[in-house]
Amino acid sequence: MSSIKLDNKVLSILEDKIKLIHSDEGAIYLVGPIKLPVNLYNETVTFQWYCWLNCDEVTEDYQKIIDKLSSANLAEHQQSSVLVYGDFENGEKAIMRMHSICHTGDIFGSKRCDCGYQLKQSMKMIVDHGTGALFYLANHEGRGIGLFSKAMAYILQENGFDTVEANQGLGFVDDSRNYDDAIRVLKAIRTKPVTLITNNPKKLEALKNSGLPVSGRQEIWGDISEYNRNYLLTKIKRSGHINEDDTCCND
Repeated sequence: MSSIKLDNKVLSILEDKIKLIHSDEGAIYLVGPIKLPVNLYNETVTFQWYCWLNCDEVTEDYQKIIDKLSSANLAEHQQSSVLVYGDFENGEKAIMRMHSICHTGDIFGSKRCDCGYQLKQSMKMIVDHGTGALFYLANHEGRGIGLFSKAMAYILQENGFDTVEANQGLGFVDDSRNYDDAIRVLKAIRTKPVTLITNNPKKLEALKNSGLPVSGRQEIWGDISEYNRNYLLTKIKRSGHINEDDTCCND
């Protein structure tokens, strides 16, 4: 496909919103911030939205990157993004969540997990706090096994397997998620300490190992029902999720 020379006005607008972040494999191009009004529990809340793209080519000639987009089939490959609220870059106290995509929970509202609840509730916690960010990680479906494999894992779970056993039964490890790119983006938009919204110690460990200052952690249990109680118990008993003061799933 032949390259199309962008109008100078178009390119100048886009260049002002693109940031180059170096990575081990090339570059991450971060686009934003973009004003994004969101319906959050029937109230309109305005976030600042960023999206990022991994690319082998490292260049600040953004015309070259844009030229490739029409032939890159990006719609077939999901990209991650981040919602920011308040003065996330400079605010003294900020909370954030690294949220793994869950097609069934986030989109359809499935009660087999607590992901949809965690997504909306963490957004509300960030707004109520006044400063924060929610990273939405697109390559994390099913703890990193992908949507089709997750569907097969669900079939195994309907036949007596727990979440860990189902993933392992398909030849995967329990959790193959990687947070490196998200952490690089985080470092590009904030260097001050953050409080992480999570029950998962692996997320805390990833941030601390990267050298990012972590000021604390907030639990996020909720939407517990007959449909996801065993799933949540498996998180605690098999995957090491933190459950202080028996917040979740007493059995």
